[in-house]
Amino acid sequence: MKNQFAKYFWGFNNRALLEAKAALKNVNHPRFAYYAVILFSRCDEPKEAFCFISREHFVSNWPKIKSYWNKLKENSEFRDWWQAIYESLLEETNGRMSARKQESSSFFKAIGTEIRVNRLRLGMSQKELAISSGIRQPDISKIEEGKKNITLETLIKLCRIVGLRQVKIA
Repeated sequence: MKNQFAKYFWGFNNRALLEAKAALKNVNHPRFAYYAVILFSRCDEPKEAFCFISREHFVSNWPKIKSYWNKLKENSEFRDWWQAIYESLLEETNGRMSARKQESSSFFKAIGTEIRVNRLRLGMSQKELAISSGIRQPDISKIEEGKKNITLETLIKLCRIVGLRQVKIA
């Protein structure tokens, strides 16, 4: 791995190589952006670059790296190429987060529907459920619509009040 790393940091002595390696592992290092620019300007294999800086650190710190790179050199094909990689990774990351968010929102919607059905079966208003549970009425409304993330403790409390023993999730 040392030889692989050194091939991007030619001309660096052992001490400088160690500092560069440490800086790329610590995004708060004062010279993180400096070493990242060197790596990205000399590496045309993202897979190799991501051996030295994680994808997550790349995505979360690219704006800082790009800003530093812009100060060094106005035009850079490598910087533009890494920008495209950043946008691709960002889109991939957002897609995964969106899928998880949809999955969890459908879960909360199913729970909210079950709570509402049982509340209405009991002839209870949202206001009455709010008073019984100690949860504000607007929050009860959001819970029933599946628009509010609730704790397990709150779920148990509401289920006990409306007599819900099982939640049917499609």
